[in-house]
Amino acid sequence: MTDLVFIDPIGTGFSRSLVDADATKKAFYANDPDIKYLSKVVYDWLVKEGRLRSPKYVMGESYGGYRAPRIAYELQSQVGVGINGLIMVSPYLDPASGDGATALSPLPWMIDLPSMAAANLERKGQLTPAAMAEVEAYTRGDFARDLLLGRANTEAVQRVVSNVTRLTGLDPALVQRMGGRVDSRTFLREVHRNDATIGSIYDSNVTAFDPFPWSPRQESNDPLLDALIAPTTSAMVDFVTREVGWKTDARYNALSYAVNAAWDRGQPADTPVSDLRKAIANDPKMRVMIVHGWDDLSCPFFASRLIVDQMPAFGVPERVQLRVYPGGHMFYSRTGSGASFKADAAAMYR
Repeated sequence: MTDLVFIDPIGTGFSRSLVDADATKKAFYANDPDIKYLSKVVYDWLVKEGRLRSPKYVMGESYGGYRAPRIAYELQSQVGVGINGLIMVSPYLDPASGDGATALSPLPWMIDLPSMAAANLERKGQLTPAAMAEVEAYTRGDFARDLLLGRANTEAVQRVVSNVTRLTGLDPALVQRMGGRVDSRTFLREVHRNDATIGSIYDSNVTAFDPFPWSPRQESNDPLLDALIAPTTSAMVDFVTREVGWKTDARYNALSYAVNAAWDRGQPADTPVSDLRKAIANDPKMRVMIVHGWDDLSCPFFASRLIVDQMPAFGVPERVQLRVYPGGHMFYSRTGSGASFKADAAAMYR
């Protein structure tokens, strides 16, 4: 239903910098320079291919979901290119609200709990929108109030412990020790403890054998991430070199730990949300769709739910749509969720 133009940022895929390490880090490996050069890539491609008058949608997944609204605003306000819409897939949208972002806020516990509950419901065959609506109502209601009352309020603590135990399926003694404040890493390790497997932060119901089951801490990398590198790299290299016919001896980096280590993250801020608001306000015809999987703990859907609910209406109902499907970070790998996503995207394009 659409042409697709993929961009591999510098250091990923076959994309390489032509300057030394220090210059590369300054020019490419930081939040703001990243947005500026990627926006230039978009503009240069549109000019070269004669597509400036075509409908244009920017889509990004995960950290690409941090990039997408910022690129849209950069294109609008600095480069001079209008965008018809944005699609953010499992976006890392608000770093300031994430795990351990602040010792004062209950938000990290609130953001993670619904995805933990969704995974538990799915394991029991009870995951439905109605069941999740109840979880969300509890999370932004009694759960938030009891968290704010603090651990000195023993009645509030016991209510939290009881409900978190019920919603997550974790061992009651563990939840009691943690005061009902269960972080995602503990959840992934403990929820599958009895069968000596460990869950993925991208989809907690996707598991692999824990190579160090007796260690007090997780000693292995994420099971889903490690398992994906070989098939995705082989598939992409085969596609580019054999089907497309572009020959190269370069290594394809499906994931680059070197770029990750070199990246200058700056201060956690809500810049992508601010830029999203400004981009929508600039163009009354722009449409936005944010999509998530219920089970994702790397970029939980409930963060986007809270963000969208705090945004203005911008004059038209559902200028910003939020859709949540069965699955995790890569929910589209499930046939039904992929089909639903395509149908929802097609409706927005129309």
